[in-house]
Amino acid sequence: MRQTHPSLFPIGSVLKHKKTGGFYQVIGLAKIEATLEMAYVYESRQTHDYWIRPQAEMEDGRFELAD
Repeated sequence: MRQTHPSLFPIGSVLKHKKTGGFYQVIGLAKIEATLEMAYVYESRQTHDYWIRPQAEMEDGRFELAD
């Protein structure tokens, strides 16, 4: 995925969720179709599930860089 918007966490970053302790890798940024809001696409390092979360939520302090 091509990154075209500024983001706190660069593509490829490994993040730790502060509350759950889970580790995730940022795959890219995407737009949510219904709202055109920017969102992170990321993969769980434990289960290999893919997740999408609005950029504002991802950058609100619940995640931190792990690497």
